[in-house]
Amino acid sequence: MPHRPVIAIAGLACETSSFSPARTRGDAFHPRRGPEVIEKYAFLHHGTHLAGVADWEGALIGHALPGGVVVRDDFEQLSREILERLTEIVASNPIDGLWYDIHGAMCVEGMEDVEAELLRRIRTVIGPNVLVSASMDLHGNVSRELAHQTDLITCYRMAPHEDASETKERACRNLVHVLSLRSEKGRGNRPLKAWVPLPILLPGEQTSTRNEPAKSLYSLIPEIEAMDNVLDAAVWVGYAWADEPRNHAVVMVTGWNEASIVRGAKRLASFFWRVHKDFHFVAPTGSFSDCIDSALASSKRPFFISDSGDNPTAGGSGDVTFGLTQLLKRPEFWTDTGPSVIYASIPGPQAIDVMIKAGVGTTVTVTAGAQVDDLHAGPITMTGRVHAIRYGDRDAEVEAVLQVGSVFTILTKLRKPYHHESLNLCPRAAEIVIVKIGYLEPELFDMAADWMLSLTPGGVDQNLQRLGHHRILRPMWPFDKTFHTIPNLNPELIPFSNNDLNTR
Repeated sequence: MPHRPVIAIAGLACETSSFSPARTRGDAFHPRRGPEVIEKYAFLHHGTHLAGVADWEGALIGHALPGGVVVRDDFEQLSREILERLTEIVASNPIDGLWYDIHGAMCVEGMEDVEAELLRRIRTVIGPNVLVSASMDLHGNVSRELAHQTDLITCYRMAPHEDASETKERACRNLVHVLSLRSEKGRGNRPLKAWVPLPILLPGEQTSTRNEPAKSLYSLIPEIEAMDNVLDAAVWVGYAWADEPRNHAVVMVTGWNEASIVRGAKRLASFFWRVHKDFHFVAPTGSFSDCIDSALASSKRPFFISDSGDNPTAGGSGDVTFGLTQLLKRPEFWTDTGPSVIYASIPGPQAIDVMIKAGVGTTVTVTAGAQVDDLHAGPITMTGRVHAIRYGDRDAEVEAVLQVGSVFTILTKLRKPYHHESLNLCPRAAEIVIVKIGYLEPELFDMAADWMLSLTPGGVDQNLQRLGHHRILRPMWPFDKTFHTIPNLNPELIPFSNNDLNTR
């Protein structure tokens, strides 16, 4: 009877802006432990193919809403628990593989390249022979060290990330496949890895796979994977709102034949570099005032505006009041007969308390925002009617809507991104919808009759040059427009060595 592999699951994921004053605490990761980990992933539930071919052991996973840098003590506590739980798993049932479920753009106070460091620590528990398969966001970063510590590594192929579950399942499927080959052919067989760093660092709003040239770049991946003895091909555009040497684009191809993976990686990297000047924003851009003017002049409804500089799904604090302050200064919206506007959203825990006490239908005066990020505008005070209150949201906890003139502003106890219809609001019938987001998520994209990307300030400012990167490698596109030589796009073969356990 063939050996049934035992595979542990661990990982922490948080996309964090080092340019935001916000800090991410441990409870934001909503940690899952033991059987709760398996419950998270439908493709591992009883009766699925993967559940039938391996024994899956959950250690600890945590997925936090994107935000500011993670507090060091909280990270250390979660890291220790991961190691303790893996130690217990290994002691009772030695493992063959580890699925490392991460994002790839987490920053922790006083640390660097933290996903590689966490995996280095994990290796001290599970040992060098266990095969590790990592799944990542394409906005993550793959340092040479992270590539070194993993055996298989893959990432999303769609932005927006409609293939998140598919990617995680692929990481597990690839791991099971390699473990089965290892069982047949004996221990020691590890896939080969070709890694190419590229001097490109672009925001996701210029690299959506809905648009060219990212659409064509990612469409090459199936062709590379179809090559003989290639297991996986992946392209990371990197994460633009943090400032570490690892923040840049990367291509990796994994497989069994050196010539194939090198050729595939070179093809992807060469195409990426050839089109690097062709990446543009996914929608027309302008200042916040420009976008409001365009929305009012347009006959297309609903007209969406992305208040992009404080996008919580990219790491923004979510409480920058710049856009809302500008909106409420406009006389067009001062009466309830003005153009209807939905604004999502602004955190205001004290404002929420006032609105709850007053109740729906009452008029209140509340102050919200700028408790975390007051670098661009201060708190905003509003007088309006309580339109709706809702309890129990996973991220916001409590949500409420305040109508000021013709503007319906969503306030939250804790920050939250908005990708769906909710709260007795009807965005499809609104004239203007303003969302703290970058590219529109699928439901919003489908309902938008027209759309502009407002280049507002914040921790995830789309104007990267305004942020002040000083530690990324240079030259780097688009920070540097002139390259005196063509970058070296020759893939590097990344080995795995038992000595990795002693590296930092």
